[in-house]
Amino acid sequence: MAAPTDVLIPGGSGGDASADAEGPAIRTLPPTGVYSALDTSPRGLTTEAAGARLRRFGSNELPRAAHPAIWRQLAAQFTDLFAVVLLIASAITALAYALQEPRDPGTLQLAVAILAVVVLNASIGFAQEYSAERTAESLQAMVPHTCRVLRDAVLRELPARELVRGDVVNLEAGDAVSADCRLVEAHDITVNNAAITGESDAVRRGHEPERQGPVLEARNCVFMGTDVVAGTAKAVVFATGRSTEFGRIFQLTAAAPRQKTPLQHQVASMARRVAGAALAVGSLLFAVRLPAGQDLVSAFVFALGVMVALVPEGLPATLSVSLAIGVRRMARRHALVKQLLAVEALGSTTVVCTDKTGTLTQAEMTVVQVWAGGVMHAVSGVGYEPTGEVTDPEPVRAALRAAALCSNARLVPPSEGGRWHVLGDTTEGALLVAAAKAGLDRAAEEAAAPRVGEHPFDSVRKLMSTVHSGDHGYRACVKGAPQELLERCTAIDRQGEVIALTEALRAEVMAVNDELATQGLRVLASARRKLSSPHPDRDTVESGLTFLGLVGMLDPPRPEVREAVAACHRAGIRVVMVTGDHPLTAEAVARRVGIVRHSAPTVVTGAQLNELDDDALDGLLAGQGDLLLCRVSPEHKMRVVTAFQRRHEVVAVTGDGANDAPALKHADIGVAMGASGTDVAREAAVMVLLDDSFASIATAVRLGRSVYQNIRKFLVYVFSSNIGELGPIIAATFAGFPLVPISAVQILAIDLGSDVLPALALGAERPEDDVMDRPPRSRHERLFSGAVMGRILFLGGIQALCGCAVFFWHVNGSGIPYSHFTEDNTVYREAITLVQAGIVISQFFIALTLRTERESVFRAGLLSNPWLLAAGGIGLVWMAGISYWPLLQNVFNTAPIAVTDWAVLAGLGTLPLAADEARKWWLRQRRSSRAVEQGGKR
Repeated sequence: MAAPTDVLIPGGSGGDASADAEGPAIRTLPPTGVYSALDTSPRGLTTEAAGARLRRFGSNELPRAAHPAIWRQLAAQFTDLFAVVLLIASAITALAYALQEPRDPGTLQLAVAILAVVVLNASIGFAQEYSAERTAESLQAMVPHTCRVLRDAVLRELPARELVRGDVVNLEAGDAVSADCRLVEAHDITVNNAAITGESDAVRRGHEPERQGPVLEARNCVFMGTDVVAGTAKAVVFATGRSTEFGRIFQLTAAAPRQKTPLQHQVASMARRVAGAALAVGSLLFAVRLPAGQDLVSAFVFALGVMVALVPEGLPATLSVSLAIGVRRMARRHALVKQLLAVEALGSTTVVCTDKTGTLTQAEMTVVQVWAGGVMHAVSGVGYEPTGEVTDPEPVRAALRAAALCSNARLVPPSEGGRWHVLGDTTEGALLVAAAKAGLDRAAEEAAAPRVGEHPFDSVRKLMSTVHSGDHGYRACVKGAPQELLERCTAIDRQGEVIALTEALRAEVMAVNDELATQGLRVLASARRKLSSPHPDRDTVESGLTFLGLVGMLDPPRPEVREAVAACHRAGIRVVMVTGDHPLTAEAVARRVGIVRHSAPTVVTGAQLNELDDDALDGLLAGQGDLLLCRVSPEHKMRVVTAFQRRHEVVAVTGDGANDAPALKHADIGVAMGASGTDVAREAAVMVLLDDSFASIATAVRLGRSVYQNIRKFLVYVFSSNIGELGPIIAATFAGFPLVPISAVQILAIDLGSDVLPALALGAERPEDDVMDRPPRSRHERLFSGAVMGRILFLGGIQALCGCAVFFWHVNGSGIPYSHFTEDNTVYREAITLVQAGIVISQFFIALTLRTERESVFRAGLLSNPWLLAAGGIGLVWMAGISYWPLLQNVFNTAPIAVTDWAVLAGLGTLPLAADEARKWWLRQRRSSRAVEQGGKR
């Protein structure tokens, strides 16, 4: 969506005029013309007129993204491929029961059990996603809730949502602008447009008419979501809600498609492969058993049982809960994840595009250097709290005294539980804090030298001056841009001695100014002079000055950001600054936080991006050097994100302003600020940092990576169990045994009753120590990598062999011919009970060995995951109930087994653990040998 070139006023003279009839541009009108064009007056609207406009045009708020109806969200859980396969299997099983003659109750039990599994999985997934999304809605919006409005010629405080076009509002320092307004009176007003443009510097606004042009460049307009830094003004609302610049960006955000996460692609691919494999194997065994003399329905039900054995019924629930555990862990670290799958996607992030203001910095201007008397003085402390000190403060007090007296801002102490903050211009606030750190009491200084006159700052002369009276007559205090101020000085204060300002001294001052500027500091100068009267003209006040010193300040980086950026670099994640700020300021901050690590970073502005085609942009981003993108627009950010995604990068974008919202939504992972972020940004993001700390990004990546590792662990756990279940079934088929060694209902009991809790416990494993020392995995890396499949076949194969051994050992030991076995036969019931119990026991030991990939589980500590031990114990108790409780015996067609049988099963169950420990030992030995060989070569 292209930015509008101007705002046009609806034609007509009444409130009922068609909004489509265009009149003159709002910025071109004189103040009196603004009232007329918007059908209002300096007294404001009447209550009746405002009510009529509210009913006609709607409230002044941005519509929230509509959530699907609850029933739609629940129904979506049944569209998962695993769920679809199981629903079809349940329906076919129910149909088979209806066609059977005589009807087998076990077939109906199987149909009901499969359906119950689908409903349970859907309920768990819905509950977790619904809870996470609704928690995100508890965040408060940034758009201000109240404003001061003239209604019926009376100044009232009203809800911002009730503002309408034509309302007259009063603005003063510290206010947040509630709608797009045209100024009709302005008194030294400056506005922070960071929420709209990304530019952190305050900009001056006036009320004089201007020529047509881009509305955001109109110096007589202010916009929703921005802040008044200094001064006062009266303004008339010309746009509300969707029609504001905030609304324009909101619509741009809504149009950006939400990207699927890598895990969504991986799970979808896995589901297709598993479903295909289940169908193929089931069909094959159906074709084998049908010619063997089994009736059609029985053979079909048998094939469905095989399919159920291959489909990991508990996987969707386990995946949802494991991701939910990651969500809760991140929430405890001040990162609120709105979508469960975003947890894992964070772990695969390869590029972080970060905003500067409010994300890397504290949005609190701070003086860090003062040059006075020819000496540089460091200033400690960060933010607006006046704690810290100035090195050798005596020589700098004159410079800071003049700067503080020539300021209109106020330093406000914290209210209960709050922080120090500035009411007014943040630059002046930083000067007041520095003066306090130098031991100056502003109240005492103002009492000793009360202000009697002022010449406000303007962007032409770049100066502000005030006149003060005192015991020794009148004097002027002046502050402003160093070069402009220096041109008006004829003397300089050197250690308390006033001397003539020679060309050499001028060059020295400018050299210091340039040095501070190259450090990314905003530099102001201060000066003073004596006056003979209290009301001289401005030229007299601002000439013949004595130069006092230079003050360097910055918006300080958050103290925890540097380590967070370093952690991202160690993890192989590229950090790129994408900001609307000036290149010099951006580079200075980037160096301080460690984003820039080399002497010559690549700095590209928005104007330069406009000149690059897609191929050139791809080439720019392909470089691995330090990259800073400055003076960029929302459209630029989206283009950069898209270009990174073309290169198959997994992109996370951080930001807090409305201008960040389109890129936040278009990115793989959008990360918004919770405390200082705009409503638009939080709506677009999938993760919100409640503490606004970039450091939470590194923590979230670490947790996201551990989630992916844990997903792989419980995938191995679940699918090795399926191999153990399928192996005896295939063996019995080709051995000519007429019945299944383990029924579909027993498989469901294992998958949901014995496997889910241990799998969840594996999903709750803490991150490994070196998780952030590994490079990010490729977007195309399969969830079922060769290593994962190898481990599944290795552990599952051992389990399957043990299952076959116990089944045929028990069946053959009875001496009964295979053809004489029926489902009611006691030996058969004991045999299938042994198979089920053997799988449950071996799965417990497999869960233990899966906790580590190479390190011995005994070294990691068998008791270090008590949830896993408890889950295994519950599974064994459940298995004992199936074996000994008559009610469950009837449901699962099982029988009691002897204590000696349990002992044999326990011995066999340890085989996967022992084999995997041997595999880990071999891997450790091979790695040690390679390390020795490489050391010898060096």
